[in-house]
Amino acid sequence: MVDRQQLGFFVDRTSAHTLRANQLRLWLSSVAYMILNELRRITLAGTELAHAQVSTIRTRLLKIGAIVTTSVRRIRVSLSSVFPLQHVWWRVLENIHRHHVMRR
Repeated sequence: MVDRQQLGFFVDRTSAHTLRANQLRLWLSSVAYMILNELRRITLAGTELAHAQVSTIRTRLLKIGAIVTTSVRRIRVSLSSVFPLQHVWWRVLENIHRHHVMRR
C-alpha cells in the first residue's frame, strides 16, 4: 500500500519543519488513499479503470476540465464532447446511483 500511496499521493513529501505537520500530511494522504480505493471498488467496477493505479485514476478521471453548475436541487457537470473517457464517467455515475439506492 505504501508504494502505491507514494506514487499517487506524494507521501514522501515530508518537508515540513515539525514532526506533527509531517505526521498530519501522512495521515491525510492515507485517508485520501482509502477514499480512492473505495471509489475504485464501488464505482469503477466493470470499467477499464477498475484495476488502475491511483495515479492513473487521478490523471485520467479526476483531473479533467469540466463546467460544474449547482442549483438548490441538482449538480450539473458538463464534460467536453471530446473527453475520451465519457463512457467511464457515465458508468461511475450509474454505479454511484445504484450503490446509493441499494443502501437506502
